[in-house]
Amino acid sequence: MDIQIGKVTHFYDKINVAVVTVMNQPLKVGDTVKVSGHDNEFKQKIISLQVEHKQLDSVEPGESCGMKVDQAVKEGDVLYLVGV
Repeated sequence: MDIQIGKVTHFYDKINVAVVTVMNQPLKVGDTVKVSGHDNEFKQKIISLQVEHKQLDSVEPGESCGMKVDQAVKEGDVLYLVGV
């Protein structure tokens, strides 16, 4: 079952980084997430999380972070933790 874990609040297209607000439970490097929007859906493994330009292993609920993404995303797209 996939659990909603975050929402995209901004996307930097030149560097393929999404700003994500984390909800419900921590988001960790190595997690597999599904990114779902109106016209796009894909799965990827998280390889990089940053807060204030500092590389982190995990981000707690309520925090926002930068996350490297494999494909373009849009504001409002939702992240689901896969296989929990």
